[in-house]
Amino acid sequence: MDIRHLEYFIEVVRQGSFSKAANTLNITQPSISKMIKCLEEDLGVTLLYRQTKRLELTDAGHAVLERAQQIVSLFQNLSGDLDGVFNLEKGKINIGLPPIASSTIFPQIFGEFNKAYPGINIQLFEFGSKRVEVGVHEGSLDVGLICSNTSKPDAYDLLPMVKDPLRIIIPPSHPLAQYSTVDFSMLSAEPFILYNEDFSLHDRIMEACAATGFEPQIICKTSQREFMIRMVEANVGIALLPGHICDELNKTSILSLPLTNPEIYLQLSVIWKKDRYLPFAVRKWLTFIARYTQLDTIKFQ
Repeated sequence: MDIRHLEYFIEVVRQGSFSKAANTLNITQPSISKMIKCLEEDLGVTLLYRQTKRLELTDAGHAVLERAQQIVSLFQNLSGDLDGVFNLEKGKINIGLPPIASSTIFPQIFGEFNKAYPGINIQLFEFGSKRVEVGVHEGSLDVGLICSNTSKPDAYDLLPMVKDPLRIIIPPSHPLAQYSTVDFSMLSAEPFILYNEDFSLHDRIMEACAATGFEPQIICKTSQREFMIRMVEANVGIALLPGHICDELNKTSILSLPLTNPEIYLQLSVIWKKDRYLPFAVRKWLTFIARYTQLDTIKFQ
């Protein structure tokens, strides 16, 4: 039994005649009679009384007709739903991103994508880069934004979006305010307001401190950028923020200075797991980002 058996049965009942149904369906009367007979044999019941001038449904026929109409309707709707998916009118994407991404071009990209594809639902999950990577690896996230290179480069495909140097932020009264640039070694005696451990920038800063030959004095760790800024304004310690965020700061209450030896970058990239099926909506999202940021076209596996 296939969907055609049900469609032919419905048409025979609608027309009240095998010959009329055959004409409507553009098949021969023996063919449609054989189809209905096969349906009855598959179900093990008689569906139609054939002794009267007009076909009549048996009790089983009434029950099968009701279900057949539902099944055929669902099948036809499924075809329409698949058209929507393939045309990228529908879908869902789970995206993980660090809080710092809210100050990048990501919100603008999100807004433009939402206008272009309103039928695609995007769920955002805000985590540090390390947890985002775990979510992508485990499959709870379709794609993720991370702030540095992935810890498992062979496991993911990657699309770079932003490369932004970190700057030190300090109050105007701070002794380092006299310099135009700050060598990283000059921070050895400074109290740090640092990112939480699940943020990759935490590791990058710690690595830079170690490479410069000191262990930082950490006053507190946080995932909240605004809290970092307020603590610096209160002269509690220093913090390191990406340049695009520093450009938005109130320069009367806080200064930002470039760092050298070494420079540390916020490298914001989109990652997705290799060798995993990507739904059409996710592919469209990635293609949209690549086009929006004027990067090369993505080749999906």
